[in-house]
Amino acid sequence: MTVSIGRALVTGGAGFVGTHLVQRLLADGTAVTVVDDCSNGDRDRIPDDAEFVEADLTESDALAGHLEGVDFVFHLAASKHVDTDRPHGQFDDNTRMTRTLLEAMADADVTDIAYTSSSTVYGEAPRPTPEDYAPLEPISAYGASKLADEALLSARAHSHDLTVRTFRFANVVGPGLRGAVIPDFIEKLQADPETLTILGDGRQEKSYLHVEDCIDAVLHVVARTGGDGGSMHTFNLGTRTTTSVDRIATIVADEMGLDPAFEHTGGERGWTGDVPKMRLSIEKLSALGWEPTCSSDEAVRRATRELLAELD
Repeated sequence: MTVSIGRALVTGGAGFVGTHLVQRLLADGTAVTVVDDCSNGDRDRIPDDAEFVEADLTESDALAGHLEGVDFVFHLAASKHVDTDRPHGQFDDNTRMTRTLLEAMADADVTDIAYTSSSTVYGEAPRPTPEDYAPLEPISAYGASKLADEALLSARAHSHDLTVRTFRFANVVGPGLRGAVIPDFIEKLQADPETLTILGDGRQEKSYLHVEDCIDAVLHVVARTGGDGGSMHTFNLGTRTTTSVDRIATIVADEMGLDPAFEHTGGERGWTGDVPKMRLSIEKLSALGWEPTCSSDEAVRRATRELLAELD
């Protein structure tokens, strides 16, 4: 999917999903400005063709002058650790970033934004979970901050003619991913090929979406929405299938040619705030004409091969 955007600003563009988005926008002919403090990202992964601004969006003047001439904003910047030991600080940081961005957009009269939210806004909901499911009861500060950001965006949309596309992501995987289950298993097995420790009971089961499908879906929605200021467009992004943690361990071991013993730490959650079962309904996205190219298992296996090439 090719999107016609003159100039885009991407917050968090040095992060995992952000770098893939920036590369895709540049390939489509969009001029891109990346704003990132690189606390969760890698400056070296930003293409030379993109303008880079190192800035901390929790500071109120971080975007001063950087939104002039921008046609569209992709807001990916966030503190992402679900099990953080500073939950109130994380909530404050994430909502402050969004407030800073919205105020700068208003000053520069920029009226189009795509926001990367999360399946964590639903909490422990029936599956598959549709976008209109309620009540939204996140069980982590991260999920709470994403839900609060959605509310800030909604308020601005309905009071200042902002057009918002909100994307509630499943687990996104692919090259460049770090600090998640697949690279964690790879690194553990590289250190000890005989035994793999798995957080929780291994039966946690979620939807995994390849990052290329993720970017395709985002741009598909952007191309088909807009021109209607004061509106919210909310879409789940995921697959119709799920993969358990034990299944991920089996796929990773298989791709590495290993047969380790699995040891579980126990409990239904891998960490505090973990939602053990997640599958999003993608019928709304499907009605707009988009389908993932990979099932959840296929996304995990593809990402494992790509990460093995990076982490070897």
